[in-house]
Amino acid sequence: MREVQQLSAEARNETGKGPAFRARQKGFIPGVVYGGNTDPQSVAVDTRTLERHVETGHFLTTLFELDISGAKTRVIPRQLQLDPVTDRVVHVDFMRLPKGAKVRLAIPVRFKGQESSPGLKRGGVLNIVRHDVEMLCPAESIPDFIEGDLSKLDIHDSLHISDFAVPEGVVPTIRERNFTVASIVAPTSVIEEQRAAAAAAAAAASAPVAEEGAAPAEGAAPAAGAAPAAGAAKAPAAPAKK
Repeated sequence: MREVQQLSAEARNETGKGPAFRARQKGFIPGVVYGGNTDPQSVAVDTRTLERHVETGHFLTTLFELDISGAKTRVIPRQLQLDPVTDRVVHVDFMRLPKGAKVRLAIPVRFKGQESSPGLKRGGVLNIVRHDVEMLCPAESIPDFIEGDLSKLDIHDSLHISDFAVPEGVVPTIRERNFTVASIVAPTSVIEEQRAAAAAAAAAASAPVAEEGAAPAEGAAPAAGAAPAAGAAKAPAAPAKK
C-alpha cells in the first residue's frame, strides 16, 4: 500500500497575491488545503522540502500527513502551479482525505513472468497499451502499482484489466468495457516477412498468363522449330547454281 509521508506546514492568515509573494520571498510555497467537512485553509510549506518531494516524480499520487501548526490531517496533492519562466513551484493545493474517502489516481502498471512467457520466448514483443490505469481508490488502500502476469501469454494474446489483481475496494474508473492493458505482438521482422510474402503472392496471382501457341509479336523471330503462322509468305527458294 501507498506509504504516508510526513510534511509540515504553517497556517497563513492572509490571502491574495501580496501575502503569497511575501511567503515565497521568505522561502515558503503558499498553498490551500480543502475538502472534507472543513472550510478551506491557507497554508505555507517550506520550499526546499516541497521541491524534494516534487522531484520524486510521483508527488501528485503521494499521501501526506500534513502537520499544520500541530494539527495533523491526511491529504493528497491535487494541483501544482509552476512559474511559466522558471518552472519553479509557486502554489500547491492539497485535498483532505478523511476516513472512508475515495480518490481517483493513475496507478502505475507492472508486469511479471516475462521469463516464462511462450510469446516472448518465441521473439514476441511486449506492447504496453496503458502504462498506468486510472483507479478509484479508498484512502486506506491505495496500491503502489497493479501487476499483470505474462507467464502464459503467447504471441497475439492480451492482458485485460480483469486479469489484474487489485486491493479490495479499488476499481477502474472505466467499467463499461474490459479494456486491454498490454499484449504480445509478433516481432517486426516476422511482420515484414509476412507482408512481403503476401505482396509476392498477390503479384503472382495478378500477372498475365501467356496463351499457348500465340503468334509472336510483329518483327519477332519465331521460336526454333515452330511452324509458320497461317497465311505467312514463304521465303523464296535460292536460285539453282549453273
